[in-house]
Amino acid sequence: MKSHFAMMAAYNAWCNERIYGVAAQLSEANFKADRGAFFKSVSGTLNHLLAADRIWLKRFTGEGDAPNRLDAILFATLPELERARRMEDARIVDYIEGLSEADIAGRLRYRTITNPVDIDQPLASTLVHFFNHQTHHRGQVHGLLTGFGLDAPVLDLIAFQRQTGIGMS
Repeated sequence: MKSHFAMMAAYNAWCNERIYGVAAQLSEANFKADRGAFFKSVSGTLNHLLAADRIWLKRFTGEGDAPNRLDAILFATLPELERARRMEDARIVDYIEGLSEADIAGRLRYRTITNPVDIDQPLASTLVHFFNHQTHHRGQVHGLLTGFGLDAPVLDLIAFQRQTGIGMS
């Protein structure tokens, strides 16, 4: 299981580099424009991803700053957001690298943000959600970038595997 989650952490960072590279072509107005997505804009969606990752990493590690809102705008500009994203992706990779198979087979207790309740569930299933959530919202950003007429990057896991060799053996 650990090798799978290590692959997903590397894939996550790879995707973010690619999506931010294309998002950098947006004007500030288009970056913040409400395009009808769940978190409204490219800015809102990328900020949501960072906010959610910080919330989960705080749950996983007990460390770091975590917002108390899923729609928090942590950084108003793309360069600031991109710097923070890279740092968070490095934290994700480091966290996964530090896990043992026994850790992954363990459980996680946490409190939800919206409609607060206490949850106890297997760590592995929360990690699956963690990476799936990122893929889901990055797909929304991909659609927004395409809607602006930009050449949004390929984000398929198989493309990552073929490019890096990770997960190919």
